[in-house]
Amino acid sequence: MSSTATSLETLLSRSTQVWRGGEKANVDAQSSGYAALDARLPGGGWPVGALIEIAPACEGLGELRLILPALKSWCQKGRCVAFVQPPHIPYAPALARQGLTLDSLLWVVTDRDDDGRWAAEQLLREGAASVLLWSAIHKDRDLRRLQLAAEAGKACAFLYRPLSTFKQASPASVRIALSAAAEGMNLQLTKVRGGRPGNVTLALNHPSPCK
Repeated sequence: MSSTATSLETLLSRSTQVWRGGEKANVDAQSSGYAALDARLPGGGWPVGALIEIAPACEGLGELRLILPALKSWCQKGRCVAFVQPPHIPYAPALARQGLTLDSLLWVVTDRDDDGRWAAEQLLREGAASVLLWSAIHKDRDLRRLQLAAEAGKACAFLYRPLSTFKQASPASVRIALSAAAEGMNLQLTKVRGGRPGNVTLALNHPSPCK
């Protein structure tokens, strides 16, 4: 192998943004807290510096509980976790019972979706470990801005969107559609850059609100 080829191989092996089919992605990741899910995610967990889309079939399916173990880990390290324009007021006592440090949590309320996206971008760039954004965002340009902000801040951007948006392409590294399952919740990993797409069922032990 020539010195040029060797140098290129070295650069590729060190990059967290390049993935070649058949190889395990070289990415920094935060465990999801669910072994079956980690086995399919790149790096064995939620990829850091990435946009992650979550689309529940209905509200209250377990979309927040899905990432609670990761949020707990970040909070215990003193890292900031932000909720941006969630559909309901975060219930502090319940979050505290799950082990989240309230001093590490930030709740952002905005009048316009544009303002919510802007706030999410700033938080991602300025040190938040994770930002949870609820938005009907659909423009590719706006999605890429979130992705770039996550990369710049080495943060996890969790974007909650309607299931119908999964019909469109997205720059997100991970896309997960949630639906009810007899044992809890079914996760359909429709896109996992550097990981393994497929289905995972998690037993969350609560009744599904989906009809």
